[in-house]
Amino acid sequence: MIISMTLELKDIPGQLVLALEPISELQGNIMSVVHQHEEKTPRGTIPVQVMFEIEQSRLDELTERLEKSGVRVARVGEERLRASVSVVLIGHIVHSDMGDTIDKIDSTGFAEVVDLSLSMPGIEKPSSAYLVINAVSNRELDKALDILRDVASRKELLLIEPIKMNEGT
Repeated sequence: MIISMTLELKDIPGQLVLALEPISELQGNIMSVVHQHEEKTPRGTIPVQVMFEIEQSRLDELTERLEKSGVRVARVGEERLRASVSVVLIGHIVHSDMGDTIDKIDSTGFAEVVDLSLSMPGIEKPSSAYLVINAVSNRELDKALDILRDVASRKELLLIEPIKMNEGT
């Protein structure tokens, strides 16, 4: 079966090899690797998306080996996340700790922040963050947006949401 997996690596030499070796050892066939060294997660790790083919029966062992070696498995099989929304936050985002905001959404089990881009023109100037949130359904996506609305309100951030169009408009 083909698996898409997002890993989080420490920013030290040898981490990519550390992450890919278990896939090879379990006879996985690596199809693509996107290593985004310049983009760090809120935890300061480097996100790496790996697509590979492996027997279903070996997936749990692979995940366990990765975690034991210090490689965080952030996501396995994006197929389960079918609904998606992009939003923008504006304000003093860096000072408001984006990490806990992302953790609140990710910890739901039904939604995840899958992309984050931050623009910070200056330390004391308002910044903006572009977030992509994926969820298992539109209903669960709405719940994740409710969490984000609440956090934005409490942290005095402006949340710009997409305009929803009714069918036929």
